Amino acid sequence: MASVVLLVGAQAVGLAPRLEASGYQVLDWSAGSAALRPAPGIAPTVVVVAADQAGLIPELRGHFGAIPILLDVLSDSVEGRESCLSSGASDFWLSTLGISDLLQRLRIHCSLQQRGAGSNHLLQVADLTVDTNCRQVRRGDRPVALTAREYGLLMLLLTHAGQVVGREQILSEVWNDDQGTSSNVIEVYVRYLRQKLEEAGEQRLIHTIRGRGYSLSDGLPQLDP
Repeated sequence: MASVVLLVGAQAVGLAPRLEASGYQVLDWSAGSAALRPAPGIAPTVVVVAADQAGLIPELRGHFGAIPILLDVLSDSVEGRESCLSSGASDFWLSTLGISDLLQRLRIHCSLQQRGAGSNHLLQVADLTVDTNCRQVRRGDRPVALTAREYGLLMLLLTHAGQVVGREQILSEVWNDDQGTSSNVIEVYVRYLRQKLEEAGEQRLIHTIRGRGYSLSDGLPQLDP
């Protein structure tokens, strides 16, 4: 079944033909409640919100709970990321980059939802816990806000906890090989994750295994010779 994308705001709705051509089913929030259930059993998988509709996010949360909400932030900057998180959105998309950025982020979110379906919804290593039902990440009692890409990388490492995950696997599963020619993209996102996971001085959990990849473990991983 095709993933269902709810579009909020004229700029988001204008992307409907391109999203449908890419295999998504789309709903228009402005059409009213009747449009939110076009067929029995169908409900939004992801919500895409135009930049000028950020004020609707609390209402959307009330309607749809913890499903991913993607907000257009216009520029990929610290201020843009902060506005995204403070609005209550799960992640951002950049309309300035065209439809390709949104399609990439939709693929990530839909893949994460499919991967979590039917599996144990609570994953834990040391004091790091991830509730995959609502994508809630915590270090102890401290919530950790992650972007979709950061969350995807964390989930890959967490589902292979104690093992070494190589660069090729990370690029394939988290980036779909789209940025395979970028030499440092993985290092950049590992650094982002470490900064957020260790923000309050917590123990390091993501370890660099020189020449092999990365491992998420409580203490130094036990490596095969």
